[in-house]
Amino acid sequence: MVEQLTDLKAILHSKRANIYLLEYCRVMQKDGRVLYLTEAKDENQYWNIPIANTTCILLGTGTSVTQAAMRMLAQAGVLVGFCGGGGTPLLMATEIEWMSPQSEYRPTEYVQGWLSFWFSEEKRLQVAKQFQQARISFIERIWLKDKDLQAEGFSSQSEHLKSALQRYSQQIQNVSKVGDLLMFEASLTKQLYKLATQTTELQEFSRQHDGQDLANTFLNHGNYLAYGLAATTLWVLGIPHGFAVMHGKTRRGALVFDVADLIKDAIVLPWAFICAKEKMTEQEFRQQILQKFTDHNVLDFMFNQVKMIALSHHLAKETAA
Repeated sequence: MVEQLTDLKAILHSKRANIYLLEYCRVMQKDGRVLYLTEAKDENQYWNIPIANTTCILLGTGTSVTQAAMRMLAQAGVLVGFCGGGGTPLLMATEIEWMSPQSEYRPTEYVQGWLSFWFSEEKRLQVAKQFQQARISFIERIWLKDKDLQAEGFSSQSEHLKSALQRYSQQIQNVSKVGDLLMFEASLTKQLYKLATQTTELQEFSRQHDGQDLANTFLNHGNYLAYGLAATTLWVLGIPHGFAVMHGKTRRGALVFDVADLIKDAIVLPWAFICAKEKMTEQEFRQQILQKFTDHNVLDFMFNQVKMIALSHHLAKETAA
């Protein structure tokens, strides 16, 4: 059993490539593997889930999971979430519900470092600013190097994008409270939506979380895939999801949104519009997003940002002691 667990965890979470959204199927354990069973017209079909290379699994509409499968998923350190159709919450639901594997062997320095600053409002604001500056840098880097995005008209060299990001960077430096930071962040997002609609010529777009058009559907879908990666990052580092630095401190799981924001605008936002323009299916969109997550090492980026902040405060605390 010890060898089996070691084999399962041979791939670091930051290097794992797979995230699954499953609907209308049964997740089960069979012959030492985790499978999902789909009901075809003439016969049932089994599909293997490579759990050692999987970060998280989203269970959508019409799914069930066996206890044996959950045991193996926990052993491999796979986060499991329940969600509505298409990866987004059901109507009137507030957020995805995560089931974290229970492990007592996660590192402690990250949560200690995080909590050492979290109870100071001023320090939380400084970390929120760091996250937002990292978000800007990631947009600039990805839109500069991704040839597929550039072919679709998304580029860091766009004067409109440069102006929006420079203005937001200056605003970040000058804000004195999180409320103002959230206001400026919302303004940037609106500008990015406007840029995306102009680039893809989807002029009728209006951001509505319950909208049924492809762009809104893909934005919701892609965002929740990003939330899955963010939740995995925080679980591996042992930092509870409730200790947010920017989103509401009273909202459970808000730190997941803070971390996911690091990469959403750079990857999910442009591809949601591009795929909507191309009238792709949800499955095609999901494969495109997951491939881009892998191409641009988004898990590494998330891990590095959270670890850098947590360790800097952990070391500062030890030095002060």
